Amino acid sequence: MGGATSRGENSYGLGITCKDMRNLRFALKQEGHSRRDMFEILTRYAFPLAHSLPLFAFLNEEKFNVDGWTVYNPVEEYRRQGLPNHHWRITFINKCYELCDTYPALLVVPYRASDDDLRRVATFRSRNRIPVLSWIHPENKTVIVRCSQPLVGMSGKRNKDDEKYLDVIRETNKQISKLTIYDARPSVNAVANKATGGGYESDDAYHNAELFFLDIHNIHVMRESLKKVKDIVYPNVEESHWLSSLESTHWLEHIKLVLTGAIQVADKVSSGKSSVLVHCSDGWDRTAQLTSLAMLMLDSFYRSIEGFEILVQKEWISFGHKFASRIGHGDKNHTDADRSPIFLQFIDCVWQMSKQFPTAFEFNEQFLIIILDHLYSCRFGTFLFNCESARERQALHFLSLSLCRRLQKGLFLYGH
Repeated sequence: MGGATSRGENSYGLGITCKDMRNLRFALKQEGHSRRDMFEILTRYAFPLAHSLPLFAFLNEEKFNVDGWTVYNPVEEYRRQGLPNHHWRITFINKCYELCDTYPALLVVPYRASDDDLRRVATFRSRNRIPVLSWIHPENKTVIVRCSQPLVGMSGKRNKDDEKYLDVIRETNKQISKLTIYDARPSVNAVANKATGGGYESDDAYHNAELFFLDIHNIHVMRESLKKVKDIVYPNVEESHWLSSLESTHWLEHIKLVLTGAIQVADKVSSGKSSVLVHCSDGWDRTAQLTSLAMLMLDSFYRSIEGFEILVQKEWISFGHKFASRIGHGDKNHTDADRSPIFLQFIDCVWQMSKQFPTAFEFNEQFLIIILDHLYSCRFGTFLFNCESARERQALHFLSLSLCRRLQKGLFLYGH
C-alpha cells in the first residue's frame, strides 16, 4: 500500500497499490481535507510492524467450528505414506530445532543413519538443511528427498559423512544403481555459489549419483519478472502489443521451467529407475516448488482439498519457506531484496495444471485465489513468520486462527 495521491480535474482521493497487484482508489470530498488523516491511518494499520502494532491475525476474533491447525499432522501424513518402514525412520533429533532451526521438529531419514550421522552431515549442508524424505512411492519405493546445497566452496571440499549418507539413501531401494540429484539452479549460478562457500555434488565425490541442473532462476529474477507483468497490466493494457509485452516479462518462461523440472522429478520417481534428491541453494524456495509440484503430480491425495492443504503445510510452511521475508507481512519496506513471488509462482503452476487436467483436481481456481488472498491478508496465522520454530516461539497455534478453518467452511465453493 502506498501513499500516492491522484489529482485530476474532478478527482481527489488516495490511490493504493497492493502487494497482490490490485489497485484501489478512495474518492474523497476535498472540502473536508480528510486525505492526510486517512493516509496516516491506512499506513499505520497496513504496516503495523513499523508502528509497534501486532499483525491482524493476533487481533482476529472470528469463530469457526473447525480447528484448522489440526488438519496437518506429520505423523499421520507419513503413516499415510506407509512410514516408518524397514528402510526409513522418524527422528525427533530436531524437536527443539537445535539441528536445524528452519526445519520441522519431525523428520524422516534412512533407518541406517544414526542421529550422530545426521549431525555430521548437517555441518556440510547450507543452513544445516540435511537431506530428508518428502515422499515415497507406494509401489516401487523410490523417494523424493529434499535438502540444501553442499558446502563445497572454491577449494572443492569433501565430506565423507555426506557422501556416505547419500549412498545410504540410494541403498534404501536395492533396485536402483544411481541416486538422481536435481539442482534447481542454472549451472553457472551453482558454480558461482562456490565463491560464497556453497556449490554442488561433483562426480568425483559422489560416484553413485547423477547430477542435473534445471536452470530455474533465483528470487531476484522472479521478482523482476513479476514486476514487468504488473507494468504491462497497470495502469493500462496495450492490447495491440499484449503478446510481445507478456513474452518480454519471461514470467511464463519461468513457469514452464519450474513445471518442466517438476515433471522430470515425477517421471524419474514414477519410473522406479531412481530415487531423487532435490535442492537449490538453501532449499526453501525452488526446492519447495519442485518437491510439492512433483508430489502433486504423483499422489492424487494432494489434489484433493484436504490433501492440498496438507501439501502446503508440509512442503512449504513446516519446511521453512520464508513467507515473512518473501511477502513482507506488515513491513513497509517494499524494496527489500528478500521479497519474491515464489509461492505465487507455485500457485500459478498449480493453476496451469488444473486447467490442463481439470478432472484430476477436487478444487477449482476459486480455492487457489482464496489461498493467495490470505497469503497477503494477515487475517490468519498460517503464512506468518519464516519457519516452524519461529511460529512455536510466537505461540501461533494458540493466538491466531488457521486458514484451513476458512477453507473448510467454504468447501462448497471450491469443488467442481
